[in-house]
Amino acid sequence: MRHLALSFLIATTPVAAAAEMARYELDPDHTTVYFTVEHIGFAKTLGIFGEVRGSFDYDTDTQELANVRVVIASDSVNTFHDARDGHVKAKDFLHVSEFPEITFNAMAGQPASADAGTVTGDLTILGITQPVTLNVKLNKADTYPFGHKRMVLGLSIDTSVQRSEFGMAYGVGNGLVGDQVDINIETEAMRVE
Repeated sequence: MRHLALSFLIATTPVAAAAEMARYELDPDHTTVYFTVEHIGFAKTLGIFGEVRGSFDYDTDTQELANVRVVIASDSVNTFHDARDGHVKAKDFLHVSEFPEITFNAMAGQPASADAGTVTGDLTILGITQPVTLNVKLNKADTYPFGHKRMVLGLSIDTSVQRSEFGMAYGVGNGLVGDQVDINIETEAMRVE
């Protein structure tokens, strides 16, 4: 559940004094935030968020990351079942009428290799903020072959959260709905010219 995204670059070296930070924005046409959660222990239910926006500052030379902000419209959730979508949007889960946005903000990352690492930031759901660490893989950094030929960073991101930590405890005690929510984000972040 978290656009997340984005938001997600790897700080692999110390910050240089004269870093050349560039602004990147998540391409809404090539950003997918999806999650799975267990249903009565039988199987996992899939959901996606259709409205995600985000940006961050990044220096491809120094790997410095700053100003990560991702915003997900909670009302854009889709579990491919109308009645279930209505329930997920209600007070038992996302309570979208009172909490229309899910946000993720971060300022730091830790490398694990040349193309992978973690980004830790603050995830806010239902007005409750918890620290969350995203596992980030940089798939490709190159000039986009179409349109404006801008630099694009392709990222695959995953994390897991306990929804009860955000005050969303419906179905946890009786095992109807899993507490752990596994989140994946696939995104293409385009440099702002």
